[in-house]
Amino acid sequence: MFVSFFPRPKLFLWSALIWTALSMALWYGYAGSLVVSSASEVIGVSRFWSAPHLWFDLYFAVSVALFASFWMVLAPHPWANWSILGSALILFTSYFQVQVSVALNDWRGPFYDLIQKALTPASRGAVTRAEFYGSLLTFASIATVAIVVIVLTRFFVSHYIFRWRTAMNDFYVANWPRLRTIEGASQRVQEDTMRFATITEGLGVSLISSILTLIAFFPVLLRLSTYVTELPIVGVIPYPLVVAAVVWSMFGTGLLALIGIRLPGIEFRNQRVEAAYRKELVLGEDSASHANPPTLATLFANVRRNYFWLYWNYMYFNVGRFVYLQTDVIFPYILLVPTFVVGMITFGIMQQILNAFSQVQHSFQYLVTSWSTIVDLISVQKRLLAFEAVLLGDPLPSIESEAKPATR
Repeated sequence: MFVSFFPRPKLFLWSALIWTALSMALWYGYAGSLVVSSASEVIGVSRFWSAPHLWFDLYFAVSVALFASFWMVLAPHPWANWSILGSALILFTSYFQVQVSVALNDWRGPFYDLIQKALTPASRGAVTRAEFYGSLLTFASIATVAIVVIVLTRFFVSHYIFRWRTAMNDFYVANWPRLRTIEGASQRVQEDTMRFATITEGLGVSLISSILTLIAFFPVLLRLSTYVTELPIVGVIPYPLVVAAVVWSMFGTGLLALIGIRLPGIEFRNQRVEAAYRKELVLGEDSASHANPPTLATLFANVRRNYFWLYWNYMYFNVGRFVYLQTDVIFPYILLVPTFVVGMITFGIMQQILNAFSQVQHSFQYLVTSWSTIVDLISVQKRLLAFEAVLLGDPLPSIESEAKPATR
């Protein structure tokens, strides 16, 4: 799954994590302070080509170039340009999209304060149309840059995923004589390789975005916590918004992981009974001795039984998930009730708090928002692990030795 696309995957992953940690430590400890300006106070698209931002872009490019050069010399790989440089580009665009979110959060404060000022009877007429249009134009300029980057990134990611699928496909096809005896081998090569690459890339980008969002918005939420006087029930505590975001997110993550623990195995078995049913239909296209009605009825009964069991497990999983997510919508408002009643914040600051809290909260809720996708990935990985076992000469995973669906 990985060796076909990445050079020496385990060592590569650990070296990437260590290099990233060292690069971040050097940036926050020294390099980031070499270029100082008031760019963080700039509200508008110009912040993206301010000196600090351009300096970070250069720093990132140099770090990636050094890392990629090391690996291309140490372990040349036919897919190195895509796996190393392509992954780095996706990482950078994820960082850029987080910076767009920060820029929009900074824009929200003055804009909503402008609305509050315009709607206050005592200051009626103090806000001009030009000020409103100017603020909306600022939003449009930031959004335009974001849209261009997102569209180009999606285009690149589509090619990145297909290259990964191609690498896996070529690797498995080259070993097809050894893999063909695995149940549903054709489906695993044709379908599961694409699903694995797609899901892994999506989850990886989501995880990276969550980490980068946390790094970007954590200081913002710390600063905005000074406006919050106390929290309901618990009262006055240090950094109340940060504490609330962490505790609430950990609760949701633990809850969803607990009630969804059986789903990966059920998804795997679902693919298994589907493969048996599909195989019989394919054989029936070439031979009248296959795909007779009794056999198909039995196989489809296996499909139906597994789907109904899957639906039942997803039902109580979705109850917990959607109750939590709906409560999540009003949770920050509940936290701000004591602050509302004493009139400690303006409308603009409230919007900044809600957005920053949501960003930090969702960063911690990675497993909550991605659990269904993770379940799908685990089921696909279980199917491809059978190939890995055969190629390495290891025993097949235990789930592969379960009784096959009956056909008679």
